[in-house]
Amino acid sequence: MSQSLVFCGTPRFAVTTLEALDHAGFQVALVVTQPDKPRGRGLALAPSPVKESALAIQLPVTQPESIKNNDEFRAQLTALKPDTIVVVGYGRIIPQWMIDLPRLGNINLHASLLPKYRGAAPIQWAIARGETMTGVTTMRIDAGLDTGDILLQKETPINPTDTAETLAPALAAIGADLMVDTLRRLDAGTIVPRAQDDAKATLAPILKKEDGRIDFRQAAQEIGNRLRGFQPWPGAFTTFRHKNLHVWETAVAQHSLRPGELLVEGGRLFVGCGAGTALELLTVQPEGKKRMASSDFVHGYRPQNGEKLGL
Repeated sequence: MSQSLVFCGTPRFAVTTLEALDHAGFQVALVVTQPDKPRGRGLALAPSPVKESALAIQLPVTQPESIKNNDEFRAQLTALKPDTIVVVGYGRIIPQWMIDLPRLGNINLHASLLPKYRGAAPIQWAIARGETMTGVTTMRIDAGLDTGDILLQKETPINPTDTAETLAPALAAIGADLMVDTLRRLDAGTIVPRAQDDAKATLAPILKKEDGRIDFRQAAQEIGNRLRGFQPWPGAFTTFRHKNLHVWETAVAQHSLRPGELLVEGGRLFVGCGAGTALELLTVQPEGKKRMASSDFVHGYRPQNGEKLGL
């Protein structure tokens, strides 16, 4: 008999796992996702990526506003008697009654090599902190924040040009295969769960708008890492002549400038950073304008040598 499961997920990242489980022959008895949210200019209600995928492959969907003290939802899940509850980016804390329900537990796919980068934004913070290696972890959910026993892990490198937007789909694909393998091996009893070493834990808190503000006292490489990690939001931004300037692409440069100080050289634009380092600004977006090459910015705005960003 194939394994019966309930799938809880919301974002695009989770879709890959849902579709892999369905393709592998698991009985997805129910898909749980967050309620439709207003989106776009007209703020019309739009379904989550997981809901769109579930409906396309004709799986039943429910969208409870809350799950902790929801008697109707609890009765619905209890009646299904799932072997497993799979959780991928659902966006809600899993209550104890759900943790206790399935015989094989609640299994989470997390986009880091736990115990590193516990929290809501592991892909973004791994890049922002300059990691060269990351991966995915399947773990059995407990009452803590990403603290449950590790089941399986798979590593993958972070390339120097990776952003959160390019790395996420790669991790989603690796994670989907790992989840299929995890559930099969759990059912067969061939996985030995191992406890996380809390002493090695790092956190990946939910991103805030202010995380994208560039601090030119940081070294050039650190600023560049944060820019890559925080795509598409909050990105990397500063101010130029008291207006916002979004920075989309940079490269480490060999110049000696004070933090935030600009240098225009042959139509190219450089800015000083901490520790005697500098960045070349390659693609920028002035407030109210489209993205542009820095050469176009130099031509249109005529920044002067010695002007500063971030004032």
